[in-house]
Amino acid sequence: MPRFMTLIRIDEQNVPAEGISEGLQQRMGELLQEITKAGVMLETAGLAPSSEGTRVTWSGGRISSTDGPFTESKEVIGGYAILQAKDKAEAIEWTKRFLQVHEEYWTITSEVREIVGG
Repeated sequence: MPRFMTLIRIDEQNVPAEGISEGLQQRMGELLQEITKAGVMLETAGLAPSSEGTRVTWSGGRISSTDGPFTESKEVIGGYAILQAKDKAEAIEWTKRFLQVHEEYWTITSEVREIVGG
């Protein structure tokens, strides 16, 4: 069965100051339990803010690194999930359900890509 990675992109400037609501935590927990029982979820996690990250770039034969936050980026990867689904359509359906547990004031984009090789 193919595996898919969903990259969860958020605008760090628009994350609620109070963090994740209790309702969202509960809905997320229920969905994660359901997707795990279905045998689809292989791994998921959130990521530390971009202010704690470093970008390493190879360009023109040289390595450079830049510490966060990355102000030139509107969106950053805030988390990821690795799913094992029968096809891309199923992976997208689970991703839609993940997005829909958030309150309407959130703006989140998930990029779904098949993992090749390995």
